[in-house]
Formats: sequence, structure tokens, C-alpha cells
Amino acid sequence: MSTQKKKQKEVTEGIVFIIASFNNTIITVCDEEGNTLCWSSAGTAGFKGARKNTPFAAQKTAREAIEKALEFGLKKVQVIIKGRGSGRDNSIRAIKSAGLIIDSIEDQTPIPHNGCRPPKRRRL
Repeated sequence: MSTQKKKQKEVTEGIVFIIASFNNTIITVCDEEGNTLCWSSAGTAGFKGARKNTPFAAQKTAREAIEKALEFGLKKVQVIIKGRGSGRDNSIRAIKSAGLIIDSIEDQTPIPHNGCRPPKRRRL
């Protein structure tokens, strides 16, 4: 059995996927082909329950994911955002402050074109 360490992949450009739901924020860092390098969510960052959907949790999650991604030599990223959660803007700010160059920001939030009927309105 060899004790040789696995050689880490060198990636300079990548894609950052941000999924900001109303309950959580998940950030995945991929290379150009879409192979996942690392990921992080508000739950893995140490937040539980209602605190997972806060902007601060999204910021900390983004910082954690980018720190892992910098080990691969990442310098330039494209950002793709999905969802309408509260962590959208703060996660982009955290990526920018980590020293990565943001090439483009794309919003791929799924919007229904009169698809399924929405649930009945809540009466309180």
C-alpha cells in the first residue's frame, strides 16, 4: 500500500453555482467542464434552522467554498445564480472580496411561464 499523496488538479478558470433558496444557500465551485471541485452550504458552515437563510450565512458559506477552491489555483470565475433567497448579493460580495476575478454574473432563476397552478393563498 503506497502512502503517495494524490496530485491535486490545477484549475485557473471555473464556474461558481449559487443556489439561494428560502431555506438554505448552496455554493458549488466547478471547473470549465462542469466537474465539481468543492462545495459548501449554510448547513456545513455551522448554521442550523432559521439562521441558514440569512445573508450572513450565505456570506460565510461563499467564503468557505472559495477558500477550498483557491487551493486548486482558481483565479477567474463565472457566477451562475439560481433562486430568490436572501443570500444572493452577499455571496457575490464574498467571492469578490476573496480576491477572485468575476468574469460574468448570470441569473438562471427558474420562472414559470404559466405552468403549474400555484398553491392556494394562505389566510391568517
